[in-house]
Amino acid sequence: MITSQQMRAARALLGIDQRQLAEIAGLSLPTIQRMEASDGQVRGIVDTLVKVIRALEGGGIELIGENASSVGSGRGVRMRETTAGTSRGRIDSILFDQARDVSAEEQKG
Repeated sequence: MITSQQMRAARALLGIDQRQLAEIAGLSLPTIQRMEASDGQVRGIVDTLVKVIRALEGGGIELIGENASSVGSGRGVRMRETTAGTSRGRIDSILFDQARDVSAEEQKG
């Protein structure tokens, strides 16, 4: 269904930490930590896995399963594009580069 590597990569694409994923998914931080510490495919209660997948997909992540249609091969993650051809954007994150926001505002002004 989802691997620990996919979870970590998806969080990195969204710019969120484990705590933020836990909050978005409605799960505890130790649950997310346990899932990401597993080797290979994450095992657990189906409802818990579904919550994590929905949280990631809600942020614009597309989980690529084995043998799924993709340019590459193997498992992975990618940002899903909207019908307008752009990604859905970021989830607010403490890891977001604040300096980049300041530069963008300075360019506007």
